[in-house]
Amino acid sequence: MTADEQGGTDTGEQERPGTDEQNRSDSSGPVRRRSRLLFVLAVGVVPWSVQTFSSGSATLLFSWGLVTPSTVSLTTITDFLFRFTMGLPDYILLWPLGVVFYLVALASVLSGVLFGREDTRLTAASLVLAGVTQFELARGFSVQPDRTAWPVGTVLLWAVAGYLYWSHRAETDR
Repeated sequence: MTADEQGGTDTGEQERPGTDEQNRSDSSGPVRRRSRLLFVLAVGVVPWSVQTFSSGSATLLFSWGLVTPSTVSLTTITDFLFRFTMGLPDYILLWPLGVVFYLVALASVLSGVLFGREDTRLTAASLVLAGVTQFELARGFSVQPDRTAWPVGTVLLWAVAGYLYWSHRAETDR
């Protein structure tokens, strides 16, 4: 029977405490990375802002475009940027800036899934900044008469950023 089979080691080194726990956490790393990716993807497909009008109609602002259900119309972000931005107030241009921050967060978390290299601080900070832009967009839109904007995306972006950051802190503090 070898020394390893008896619970010892051939080199005479003692097994460090926590090694099994570290191995288990390493094996669940890809699962955690995928769950972080799913959270970031999910926040990209929900409306970031719900804009309501006194007439009862609403517009949903997503990371990829605007949807107006009452008229069944869709304006993609590329159409918005290259066709409809002339003469618009500055606060509306915060929407594409928020999308850029979101894409940085998505790239960061995706690099974690693909290459095992993610800076969670960058991911969380980018989501927080995307949330700030959407909050300012909603604020600017809401000061208009007969309009209200609900910054749903701000709440969700900040919640996901907080979850990612604090769960990463809890993992690294072990």
